[in-house]
Amino acid sequence: MILEKLDLNKRLLIALVLSFVILFGFSYLSPQPKAKAESNTTTMRQTAEHPSSATAPAAPSEASAASTTASAPQKAAPESALGKPLATVETKKYRLKIDRFGRIVSTILKEPKYRQDDGKPLELIDPKRTRPLELRFADATINTEAFKIPYTASAKALTVTEGKGVLTLTQKLPGLTVTKTLTFYPEGHYDLKVDVSKKLDYFLTPGHRPEADKSKYLIVRGVLVRDSEGIITTIEDGDAKETEKIDKATILSSFDRYYASLFFNFDHPFRVVITPDTDKDPLPFVAAKGPLELHGYIGPKEWKLFSSLDRRLTDAIEFGWFTFLAKPFFRVMLAIYDFVGNWGWAIVLFTILVKLVLFPLSYKGMMSMQKLKDLAPKMKEIKERYGKDPAKMNQQMMELYKKHGANPMGGCLPMILQIPVFFALYRVLLNADELQGAPWILWITDLSRQDPYFVLPILMGATMFLQQQITPNTMTDPLQQKIFKWFPVLMTFFFLTFPAGLVLYWLTNNILSIAQQVYINRAYEKHKAKMKTAKKAQG
Repeated sequence: MILEKLDLNKRLLIALVLSFVILFGFSYLSPQPKAKAESNTTTMRQTAEHPSSATAPAAPSEASAASTTASAPQKAAPESALGKPLATVETKKYRLKIDRFGRIVSTILKEPKYRQDDGKPLELIDPKRTRPLELRFADATINTEAFKIPYTASAKALTVTEGKGVLTLTQKLPGLTVTKTLTFYPEGHYDLKVDVSKKLDYFLTPGHRPEADKSKYLIVRGVLVRDSEGIITTIEDGDAKETEKIDKATILSSFDRYYASLFFNFDHPFRVVITPDTDKDPLPFVAAKGPLELHGYIGPKEWKLFSSLDRRLTDAIEFGWFTFLAKPFFRVMLAIYDFVGNWGWAIVLFTILVKLVLFPLSYKGMMSMQKLKDLAPKMKEIKERYGKDPAKMNQQMMELYKKHGANPMGGCLPMILQIPVFFALYRVLLNADELQGAPWILWITDLSRQDPYFVLPILMGATMFLQQQITPNTMTDPLQQKIFKWFPVLMTFFFLTFPAGLVLYWLTNNILSIAQQVYINRAYEKHKAKMKTAKKAQG
Protein backbone atom coordinates (compact mmCIF):
# COMPACT_ATOMS: atom_id res chain seq x y z
CA MET A 1 0.00 0.00 0.00
CA ILE A 2 1.25 3.45 -0.90
CA LEU A 3 0.75 4.84 2.61
CA GLU A 4 2.96 2.08 4.00
CA LYS A 5 5.57 2.87 1.34
CA LEU A 6 5.51 6.51 2.40
CA ASP A 7 6.03 5.54 6.03
CA LEU A 8 9.02 3.43 5.01
CA ASN A 9 11.09 6.60 4.74
CA LYS A 10 10.37 7.37 8.38
CA ARG A 11 10.93 3.80 9.46
CA LEU A 12 14.25 3.65 7.66
CA LEU A 13 15.41 6.86 9.31
CA ILE A 14 14.41 5.57 12.74
CA ALA A 15 16.16 2.26 12.05
CA LEU A 16 19.30 4.12 10.97
CA VAL A 17 19.30 6.21 14.13
CA LEU A 18 18.83 3.17 16.34
CA SER A 19 21.54 1.27 14.46
CA PHE A 20 24.04 4.03 15.14
CA VAL A 21 22.98 4.35 18.78
CA ILE A 22 23.25 0.59 19.37
CA LEU A 23 26.56 0.29 17.50
CA PHE A 24 28.32 3.20 19.14
CA GLY A 25 26.68 2.80 22.53
CA PHE A 26 27.65 -0.86 22.68
CA SER A 27 31.16 -0.08 21.48
CA TYR A 28 31.53 2.68 24.06
CA LEU A 29 30.15 0.86 27.07
CA SER A 30 31.06 -2.81 26.51
CA PRO A 31 34.52 -4.22 27.29
CA GLN A 32 35.78 -6.45 24.49
CA PRO A 33 32.50 -8.01 23.33
CA LYS A 34 32.28 -11.70 22.50
CA ALA A 35 30.41 -11.76 19.21
CA LYS A 36 29.71 -14.70 17.00
CA ALA A 37 32.46 -15.71 14.62
CA GLU A 38 32.30 -13.85 11.34
CA SER A 39 33.68 -14.78 7.92
CA ASN A 40 34.72 -12.64 4.98
CA THR A 41 33.29 -15.27 2.66
CA THR A 42 31.33 -18.47 3.19
CA THR A 43 33.21 -20.33 5.90
CA MET A 44 34.12 -23.98 5.71
CA ARG A 45 34.67 -25.38 9.17
CA GLN A 46 35.17 -29.05 9.80
CA THR A 47 34.63 -30.34 13.31
CA ALA A 48 36.72 -33.39 14.09
CA GLU A 49 34.65 -36.53 14.50
CA HIS A 50 36.33 -36.97 17.88
CA PRO A 51 37.58 -33.92 19.82
CA SER A 52 40.87 -35.69 20.33
CA SER A 53 41.63 -36.47 16.69
CA ALA A 54 42.83 -34.47 13.69
CA THR A 55 44.65 -35.11 10.44
CA ALA A 56 48.32 -34.27 10.09
CA PRO A 57 49.66 -32.58 6.94
CA ALA A 58 52.11 -34.11 4.57
CA ALA A 59 55.62 -32.71 4.67
CA PRO A 60 56.22 -29.98 2.06
CA SER A 61 58.03 -32.42 -0.19
CA GLU A 62 55.16 -34.93 -0.17
CA ALA A 63 51.94 -34.88 -2.18
CA SER A 64 49.30 -32.75 -0.54
CA ALA A 65 46.80 -35.57 -0.85
CA ALA A 66 48.77 -37.80 1.50
CA SER A 67 47.38 -38.04 5.00
CA THR A 68 48.06 -39.62 8.35
CA THR A 69 46.06 -39.70 11.53
CA ALA A 70 47.36 -37.65 14.45
CA SER A 71 46.07 -37.15 17.96
CA ALA A 72 45.36 -33.66 19.26
CA PRO A 73 48.28 -31.81 20.86
CA GLN A 74 49.03 -32.53 24.49
CA LYS A 75 48.98 -29.65 26.93
CA ALA A 76 52.17 -27.81 27.79
CA ALA A 77 53.80 -29.41 30.80
CA PRO A 78 54.29 -27.35 33.98
CA GLU A 79 57.58 -25.50 33.98
CA SER A 80 59.73 -23.50 36.32
CA ALA A 81 60.58 -19.81 35.98
CA LEU A 82 61.72 -18.77 32.53
CA GLY A 83 65.12 -17.50 33.55
CA LYS A 84 67.40 -15.85 31.03
CA PRO A 85 66.45 -15.99 27.32
CA LEU A 86 68.18 -18.61 25.22
CA ALA A 87 68.64 -16.18 22.30
CA THR A 88 67.84 -12.60 21.36
CA VAL A 89 67.06 -11.45 17.81
CA GLU A 90 66.99 -7.82 16.74
CA THR A 91 65.74 -6.53 13.38
CA LYS A 92 64.73 -3.08 12.15
CA LYS A 93 61.21 -3.68 13.41
CA TYR A 94 61.52 -5.50 16.74
CA ARG A 95 63.57 -7.01 19.53
CA LEU A 96 62.63 -10.65 20.02
CA LYS A 97 63.55 -13.14 22.75
CA ILE A 98 63.47 -16.93 22.55
CA ASP A 99 63.32 -19.10 25.67
CA ARG A 100 64.94 -22.46 26.44
CA PHE A 101 61.98 -24.36 24.96
CA GLY A 102 62.38 -22.68 21.55
CA ARG A 103 59.45 -20.28 21.94
CA ILE A 104 59.12 -16.57 21.36
CA VAL A 105 58.55 -15.12 24.84
CA SER A 106 58.97 -11.43 24.09
CA THR A 107 58.45 -9.21 21.05
CA ILE A 108 59.00 -5.50 21.58
CA LEU A 109 58.31 -3.21 18.61
CA LYS A 110 61.02 -0.60 18.02
CA GLU A 111 59.23 2.00 15.89
CA PRO A 112 58.32 5.15 17.90
CA LYS A 113 54.62 4.99 17.03
CA TYR A 114 54.23 1.66 18.81
CA ARG A 115 54.04 2.64 22.46
CA GLN A 116 51.83 1.89 25.43
CA ASP A 117 49.66 4.68 26.84
CA ASP A 118 52.36 5.43 29.42
CA GLY A 119 55.00 5.77 26.69
CA LYS A 120 56.75 2.49 27.41
CA PRO A 121 57.75 0.13 24.56
CA LEU A 122 54.94 -2.07 23.30
CA GLU A 123 55.17 -5.78 24.21
CA LEU A 124 53.09 -8.12 22.03
CA ILE A 125 53.45 -11.37 23.97
CA ASP A 126 51.46 -12.15 27.09
CA PRO A 127 53.74 -14.40 29.21
CA LYS A 128 50.69 -16.09 30.75
CA ARG A 129 49.34 -17.35 27.40
CA THR A 130 50.63 -19.90 24.89
CA ARG A 131 53.72 -18.52 23.13
CA PRO A 132 54.60 -18.54 19.44
CA LEU A 133 56.71 -21.45 18.11
CA GLU A 134 55.73 -23.72 21.00
CA LEU A 135 55.94 -27.32 19.78
CA ARG A 136 53.81 -30.04 21.33
CA PHE A 137 53.65 -33.75 20.62
CA ALA A 138 50.72 -36.13 20.30
CA ASP A 139 52.58 -38.66 22.44
CA ALA A 140 52.15 -37.70 26.09
CA THR A 141 55.48 -39.20 27.19
CA ILE A 142 57.50 -37.39 24.56
CA ASN A 143 55.55 -34.18 25.22
CA THR A 144 56.44 -34.31 28.92
CA GLU A 145 60.11 -34.76 28.12
CA ALA A 146 59.97 -31.88 25.62
CA PHE A 147 59.12 -29.48 28.44
CA LYS A 148 61.96 -30.75 30.64
CA ILE A 149 64.90 -30.79 28.25
CA PRO A 150 65.94 -27.35 26.95
CA TYR A 151 67.00 -26.41 23.44
CA THR A 152 70.47 -25.20 22.52
CA ALA A 153 70.98 -22.23 20.17
CA SER A 154 73.58 -21.61 17.47
CA ALA A 155 73.96 -18.04 18.76
CA LYS A 156 72.96 -16.08 21.86
CA ALA A 157 72.36 -12.85 19.91
CA LEU A 158 71.49 -12.17 16.31
CA THR A 159 71.22 -8.73 14.69
CA VAL A 160 69.60 -8.45 11.26
CA THR A 161 69.57 -4.94 9.77
CA GLU A 162 70.26 -6.04 6.20
CA GLY A 163 70.36 -9.32 4.33
CA LYS A 164 69.23 -12.16 6.58
CA GLY A 165 70.31 -13.99 9.74
CA VAL A 166 69.98 -17.67 10.63
CA LEU A 167 69.38 -19.07 14.10
CA THR A 168 69.29 -22.83 14.72
CA LEU A 169 67.57 -24.27 17.79
CA THR A 170 68.19 -27.92 18.69
CA GLN A 171 66.51 -30.15 21.26
CA LYS A 172 67.81 -33.67 21.97
CA LEU A 173 65.08 -35.84 23.47
CA PRO A 174 65.40 -39.57 24.25
CA GLY A 175 65.46 -41.22 20.81
CA LEU A 176 64.47 -37.99 19.03
CA THR A 177 66.16 -34.78 17.89
CA VAL A 178 64.15 -31.67 17.04
CA THR A 179 65.71 -28.86 15.01
CA LYS A 180 64.11 -25.46 14.34
CA THR A 181 65.92 -23.37 11.75
CA LEU A 182 64.82 -19.74 11.78
CA THR A 183 65.86 -17.30 9.05
CA PHE A 184 65.11 -13.71 10.03
CA TYR A 185 64.79 -10.72 7.67
CA PRO A 186 65.15 -6.98 8.47
CA GLU A 187 61.47 -6.24 7.78
CA GLY A 188 60.44 -8.55 10.61
CA HIS A 189 59.25 -11.71 8.88
CA TYR A 190 61.05 -15.04 9.08
CA ASP A 191 61.27 -18.49 7.50
CA LEU A 192 60.89 -21.56 9.67
CA LYS A 193 61.97 -25.12 9.04
CA VAL A 194 61.27 -27.87 11.56
CA ASP A 195 63.13 -31.19 11.28
CA VAL A 196 62.52 -34.24 13.45
CA SER A 197 64.85 -37.24 13.39
CA LYS A 198 61.92 -39.63 12.99
CA LYS A 199 58.38 -39.22 11.75
CA LEU A 200 55.84 -38.69 14.49
CA ASP A 201 52.86 -36.46 15.08
CA TYR A 202 53.54 -32.99 16.46
CA PHE A 203 51.93 -29.57 16.51
CA LEU A 204 53.40 -26.09 16.14
CA THR A 205 51.51 -22.96 17.17
CA PRO A 206 51.76 -19.26 16.27
CA GLY A 207 50.65 -18.75 19.87
CA HIS A 208 47.75 -16.99 21.49
CA ARG A 209 46.93 -13.70 19.80
CA PRO A 210 48.95 -10.57 20.69
CA GLU A 211 47.64 -8.77 23.77
CA ALA A 212 48.62 -5.25 22.68
CA ASP A 213 45.16 -3.70 22.20
CA LYS A 214 42.81 -3.08 25.13
CA SER A 215 40.21 -0.93 23.36
CA LYS A 216 36.45 -1.32 23.85
CA TYR A 217 35.42 -0.93 20.23
CA LEU A 218 33.58 -3.58 18.24
CA ILE A 219 36.73 -5.34 17.08
CA VAL A 220 37.29 -8.95 16.09
CA ARG A 221 40.03 -10.79 17.99
CA GLY A 222 40.93 -14.44 17.65
CA VAL A 223 42.12 -16.80 14.91
CA LEU A 224 41.88 -16.43 11.14
CA VAL A 225 42.50 -19.22 8.63
CA ARG A 226 42.66 -18.83 4.86
CA ASP A 227 42.55 -22.01 2.77
CA SER A 228 43.96 -22.68 -0.69
CA GLU A 229 40.67 -21.64 -2.33
CA GLY A 230 40.74 -18.24 -0.64
CA ILE A 231 37.95 -19.09 1.82
CA ILE A 232 38.49 -17.36 5.16
CA THR A 233 37.34 -18.73 8.50
CA THR A 234 37.42 -16.54 11.60
CA ILE A 235 36.92 -17.86 15.12
CA GLU A 236 36.66 -15.14 17.73
CA ASP A 237 37.80 -15.20 21.33
CA GLY A 238 35.24 -17.00 23.47
CA ASP A 239 33.72 -18.87 20.53
CA ALA A 240 35.99 -21.93 20.47
CA LYS A 241 33.82 -24.69 21.95
CA GLU A 242 35.38 -27.83 20.45
CA THR A 243 38.39 -28.95 18.48
CA GLU A 244 38.16 -28.07 14.80
CA LYS A 245 40.34 -28.76 11.79
CA ILE A 246 40.85 -27.03 8.45
CA ASP A 247 42.75 -28.74 5.65
CA LYS A 248 44.87 -27.05 3.00
CA ALA A 249 45.34 -23.82 4.93
CA THR A 250 47.61 -21.15 3.46
CA ILE A 251 47.43 -18.61 6.31
CA LEU A 252 47.06 -19.22 10.03
CA SER A 253 46.87 -16.06 12.10
CA SER A 254 46.32 -15.27 15.79
CA PHE A 255 45.34 -11.62 15.72
CA ASP A 256 43.93 -8.63 17.52
CA ARG A 257 43.06 -5.14 16.28
CA TYR A 258 46.44 -4.14 14.83
CA TYR A 259 48.81 -7.06 15.39
CA ALA A 260 49.19 -10.70 14.42
CA SER A 261 51.36 -13.75 14.94
CA LEU A 262 50.98 -15.85 11.84
CA PHE A 263 52.27 -18.67 9.63
CA PHE A 264 51.78 -18.82 5.89
CA ASN A 265 52.77 -20.99 2.94
CA PHE A 266 50.99 -20.61 -0.38
CA ASP A 267 53.07 -23.22 -2.21
CA HIS A 268 52.52 -26.04 0.28
CA PRO A 269 49.18 -25.78 2.15
CA PHE A 270 49.16 -27.20 5.66
CA ARG A 271 46.64 -28.65 8.09
CA VAL A 272 45.32 -26.65 11.02
CA VAL A 273 43.90 -27.86 14.33
CA ILE A 274 42.15 -25.30 16.57
CA THR A 275 41.45 -26.20 20.18
CA PRO A 276 39.67 -24.16 22.90
CA ASP A 277 41.74 -22.96 25.82
CA THR A 278 40.40 -22.47 29.34
CA ASP A 279 38.61 -19.23 28.33
CA LYS A 280 37.19 -20.83 25.15
CA ASP A 281 39.57 -18.67 23.16
CA PRO A 282 40.83 -20.41 20.00
CA LEU A 283 44.35 -21.83 20.19
CA PRO A 284 45.65 -22.76 16.72
CA PHE A 285 48.24 -25.35 15.71
CA VAL A 286 49.79 -26.57 12.50
CA ALA A 287 49.59 -30.38 12.56
CA ALA A 288 52.63 -32.09 11.03
CA LYS A 289 54.45 -35.38 10.71
CA GLY A 290 58.03 -35.12 9.57
CA PRO A 291 59.70 -32.00 8.10
CA LEU A 292 57.71 -28.76 8.03
CA GLU A 293 58.44 -25.50 6.25
CA LEU A 294 56.54 -22.29 6.92
CA HIS A 295 56.93 -18.55 6.61
CA GLY A 296 56.20 -16.61 9.78
CA TYR A 297 55.57 -13.11 11.02
CA ILE A 298 54.79 -11.39 14.30
CA GLY A 299 54.03 -7.68 14.45
CA PRO A 300 51.66 -5.03 13.07
CA LYS A 301 49.41 -5.91 10.14
CA GLU A 302 51.01 -3.59 7.58
CA TRP A 303 49.35 -3.68 4.17
CA LYS A 304 52.42 -2.74 2.15
CA LEU A 305 54.67 -5.26 3.89
CA PHE A 306 52.13 -8.06 3.44
CA SER A 307 51.66 -7.09 -0.21
CA SER A 308 55.42 -7.17 -0.80
CA LEU A 309 55.65 -10.69 0.64
CA ASP A 310 52.57 -12.00 -1.21
CA ARG A 311 49.44 -10.06 -2.14
CA ARG A 312 47.30 -12.93 -0.83
CA LEU A 313 48.76 -12.32 2.61
CA THR A 314 46.65 -9.14 2.88
CA ASP A 315 43.71 -11.48 3.56
CA ALA A 316 45.15 -11.73 7.08
CA ILE A 317 44.06 -8.10 7.63
CA GLU A 318 40.60 -8.55 9.07
CA PHE A 319 37.90 -5.99 8.14
CA GLY A 320 34.77 -7.90 9.24
CA TRP A 321 31.42 -8.28 7.51
CA PHE A 322 32.06 -5.54 4.95
CA THR A 323 35.49 -6.74 3.82
CA PHE A 324 34.25 -6.88 0.21
CA LEU A 325 33.92 -3.07 0.40
CA ALA A 326 36.52 -2.30 3.06
CA LYS A 327 39.49 -3.78 1.18
CA PRO A 328 38.97 -1.78 -2.04
CA PHE A 329 38.19 1.32 0.03
CA PHE A 330 41.47 0.94 1.88
CA ARG A 331 43.42 0.42 -1.35
CA VAL A 332 41.97 3.62 -2.81
CA MET A 333 42.71 5.47 0.42
CA LEU A 334 46.26 4.09 0.39
CA ALA A 335 46.74 5.34 -3.17
CA ILE A 336 45.54 8.81 -2.12
CA TYR A 337 47.90 8.73 0.86
CA ASP A 338 50.83 7.84 -1.42
CA PHE A 339 49.98 10.97 -3.41
CA VAL A 340 49.35 13.49 -0.57
CA GLY A 341 51.56 11.96 2.14
CA ASN A 342 49.09 12.60 4.99
CA TRP A 343 46.46 10.14 6.25
CA GLY A 344 44.18 12.91 7.51
CA TRP A 345 43.97 14.53 4.08
CA ALA A 346 43.66 11.09 2.51
CA ILE A 347 40.51 10.53 4.60
CA VAL A 348 39.14 13.94 3.60
CA LEU A 349 39.81 13.38 -0.11
CA PHE A 350 38.39 9.88 -0.02
CA THR A 351 35.20 11.18 1.61
CA ILE A 352 34.88 13.79 -1.15
CA LEU A 353 35.35 11.05 -3.75
CA VAL A 354 32.60 8.92 -2.18
CA LYS A 355 30.26 11.93 -2.11
CA LEU A 356 30.91 12.66 -5.79
CA VAL A 357 30.22 9.06 -6.77
CA LEU A 358 26.95 8.98 -4.82
CA PHE A 359 25.86 12.51 -5.76
CA PRO A 360 23.60 11.60 -8.74
CA LEU A 361 21.56 9.25 -6.54
CA SER A 362 21.62 11.66 -3.62
CA TYR A 363 20.43 14.46 -5.89
CA LYS A 364 17.41 12.49 -7.08
CA GLY A 365 16.56 11.35 -3.57
CA MET A 366 16.82 14.81 -2.04
CA MET A 367 14.78 16.42 -4.81
CA SER A 368 12.10 13.81 -4.17
CA MET A 369 12.16 14.66 -0.46
CA GLN A 370 11.72 18.35 -1.31
CA LYS A 371 8.65 17.54 -3.37
CA LEU A 372 7.22 15.39 -0.59
CA LYS A 373 7.75 18.22 1.89
CA ASP A 374 5.74 20.61 -0.32
CA LEU A 375 3.03 18.00 -0.74
CA ALA A 376 2.74 17.33 2.98
CA PRO A 377 -0.34 19.60 3.49
CA LYS A 378 -2.19 17.98 0.57
CA MET A 379 -1.22 14.51 1.80
CA LYS A 380 -2.60 15.37 5.23
CA GLU A 381 -5.80 16.61 3.64
CA ILE A 382 -6.22 13.36 1.70
CA LYS A 383 -5.66 11.31 4.87
CA GLU A 384 -8.33 13.31 6.71
CA ARG A 385 -10.82 13.08 3.85
CA TYR A 386 -10.36 9.40 2.92
CA GLY A 387 -8.95 7.95 6.15
CA LYS A 388 -11.86 5.53 6.48
CA ASP A 389 -11.41 4.24 2.93
CA PRO A 390 -7.77 3.05 2.52
CA ALA A 391 -8.24 2.00 -1.10
CA LYS A 392 -9.59 5.40 -2.09
CA MET A 393 -6.90 7.17 -0.05
CA ASN A 394 -4.10 5.22 -1.77
CA GLN A 395 -5.60 5.98 -5.17
CA GLN A 396 -5.69 9.70 -4.39
CA MET A 397 -2.10 9.57 -3.10
CA MET A 398 -0.94 7.86 -6.31
CA GLU A 399 -2.59 10.52 -8.43
CA LEU A 400 -1.01 13.26 -6.30
CA TYR A 401 2.48 11.76 -6.68
CA LYS A 402 2.02 11.22 -10.41
CA LYS A 403 0.80 14.75 -10.97
CA HIS A 404 3.77 16.34 -9.16
CA GLY A 405 6.44 13.80 -10.17
CA ALA A 406 7.13 12.75 -6.59
CA ASN A 407 8.48 9.35 -5.54
CA PRO A 408 7.76 8.30 -1.92
CA MET A 409 10.66 5.84 -2.10
CA GLY A 410 13.10 8.35 -3.58
CA GLY A 411 14.66 9.37 -0.28
CA CYS A 412 15.44 5.79 0.76
CA LEU A 413 18.09 4.77 -1.74
CA PRO A 414 20.81 7.29 -0.79
CA MET A 415 20.50 6.30 2.87
CA ILE A 416 20.51 2.59 2.07
CA LEU A 417 23.68 2.99 0.02
CA GLN A 418 25.43 5.00 2.73
CA ILE A 419 24.91 2.36 5.43
CA PRO A 420 27.34 -0.28 4.02
CA VAL A 421 29.73 2.49 2.93
CA PHE A 422 29.85 3.89 6.44
CA PHE A 423 30.30 0.53 8.17
CA ALA A 424 33.03 -0.50 5.72
CA LEU A 425 34.88 2.77 6.38
CA TYR A 426 34.25 2.32 10.11
CA ARG A 427 36.14 -0.98 10.00
CA VAL A 428 38.92 0.42 7.80
CA LEU A 429 39.55 3.45 10.01
CA LEU A 430 39.31 1.31 13.14
CA ASN A 431 41.56 -1.56 11.98
CA ALA A 432 44.14 0.02 9.67
CA ASP A 433 47.54 -0.12 11.38
CA GLU A 434 48.74 2.67 9.10
CA LEU A 435 46.71 5.20 11.10
CA GLN A 436 48.68 4.47 14.27
CA GLY A 437 50.87 7.48 15.00
CA ALA A 438 49.67 9.18 11.80
CA PRO A 439 49.24 12.96 12.29
CA TRP A 440 46.80 15.23 10.50
CA ILE A 441 47.12 18.92 11.47
CA LEU A 442 47.79 20.97 14.62
CA TRP A 443 46.71 19.05 17.73
CA ILE A 444 45.73 15.83 15.87
CA THR A 445 48.99 13.88 16.14
CA ASP A 446 47.57 10.34 16.06
CA LEU A 447 44.50 9.50 13.97
CA SER A 448 44.12 6.12 15.70
CA ARG A 449 43.47 7.81 19.06
CA GLN A 450 40.75 10.14 20.28
CA ASP A 451 40.92 13.89 19.81
CA PRO A 452 42.58 15.04 23.08
CA TYR A 453 40.56 18.27 23.16
CA PHE A 454 37.29 16.84 21.72
CA VAL A 455 37.21 19.52 19.01
CA LEU A 456 36.39 17.13 16.15
CA PRO A 457 33.49 15.38 17.96
CA ILE A 458 31.92 18.72 18.96
CA LEU A 459 32.25 20.08 15.42
CA MET A 460 30.77 16.82 14.13
CA GLY A 461 27.74 17.21 16.41
CA ALA A 462 27.30 20.87 15.44
CA THR A 463 27.42 20.12 11.72
CA MET A 464 24.98 17.24 12.18
CA PHE A 465 22.55 19.62 13.90
CA LEU A 466 22.94 22.20 11.12
CA GLN A 467 22.37 19.52 8.50
CA GLN A 468 19.12 18.58 10.21
CA GLN A 469 17.90 22.18 10.08
CA ILE A 470 18.29 22.52 6.32
CA THR A 471 17.20 19.00 5.32
CA PRO A 472 13.48 18.65 4.48
CA ASN A 473 11.42 15.97 6.22
CA THR A 474 7.76 15.12 6.48
CA MET A 475 7.78 13.93 10.09
CA THR A 476 4.68 14.76 12.08
CA ASP A 477 5.05 12.16 14.82
CA PRO A 478 6.31 13.82 18.06
CA LEU A 479 8.43 10.80 19.06
CA GLN A 480 10.25 10.78 15.73
CA GLN A 481 10.88 14.51 16.00
CA LYS A 482 12.36 14.13 19.50
CA ILE A 483 14.63 11.27 18.45
CA PHE A 484 16.06 13.28 15.59
CA LYS A 485 16.36 16.40 17.67
CA TRP A 486 18.62 14.59 20.15
CA PHE A 487 20.45 12.45 17.61
CA PRO A 488 23.36 14.93 17.16
CA VAL A 489 23.83 15.08 20.94
CA LEU A 490 23.90 11.28 21.24
CA MET A 491 26.33 10.93 18.35
CA THR A 492 28.62 13.60 19.82
CA PHE A 493 28.68 11.74 23.13
CA PHE A 494 29.50 8.41 21.50
CA PHE A 495 32.19 9.89 19.25
CA LEU A 496 34.07 11.63 22.07
CA THR A 497 36.44 8.70 22.60
CA PHE A 498 36.44 7.34 19.05
CA PRO A 499 39.60 7.48 16.90
CA ALA A 500 40.16 10.91 15.41
CA GLY A 501 40.36 9.40 11.90
CA LEU A 502 36.82 8.05 12.14
CA VAL A 503 35.46 11.34 13.55
CA LEU A 504 37.26 13.24 10.79
CA TYR A 505 35.50 11.14 8.17
CA TRP A 506 32.10 11.79 9.74
CA LEU A 507 32.77 15.52 10.14
CA THR A 508 33.90 15.82 6.52
CA ASN A 509 30.85 13.87 5.38
CA ASN A 510 28.57 16.24 7.34
CA ILE A 511 30.18 19.35 5.84
CA LEU A 512 29.86 17.94 2.32
CA SER A 513 26.25 16.93 3.01
CA ILE A 514 25.46 20.48 4.14
CA ALA A 515 27.00 21.92 0.98
CA GLN A 516 25.13 19.35 -1.09
CA GLN A 517 21.83 20.15 0.63
CA VAL A 518 22.28 23.90 0.17
CA TYR A 519 22.94 23.32 -3.54
CA ILE A 520 19.89 21.08 -3.91
CA ASN A 521 17.65 23.47 -1.96
CA ARG A 522 18.61 26.29 -4.31
CA ALA A 523 18.19 24.05 -7.36
CA TYR A 524 14.72 23.08 -6.16
CA GLU A 525 13.71 26.70 -5.59
CA LYS A 526 14.79 27.47 -9.16
CA HIS A 527 12.82 24.44 -10.33
CA LYS A 528 9.70 25.63 -8.51
CA ALA A 529 10.08 29.13 -9.89
CA LYS A 530 10.42 27.75 -13.42
CA MET A 531 7.33 25.54 -12.97
CA LYS A 532 5.38 28.50 -11.60
CA THR A 533 6.37 30.68 -14.56
CA ALA A 534 5.41 27.91 -17.00
CA LYS A 535 2.04 27.50 -15.31
CA LYS A 536 1.34 31.23 -15.57
CA ALA A 537 2.28 31.20 -19.23
CA GLN A 538 -0.15 28.34 -19.85
CA GLY A 539 -2.93 30.09 -17.88
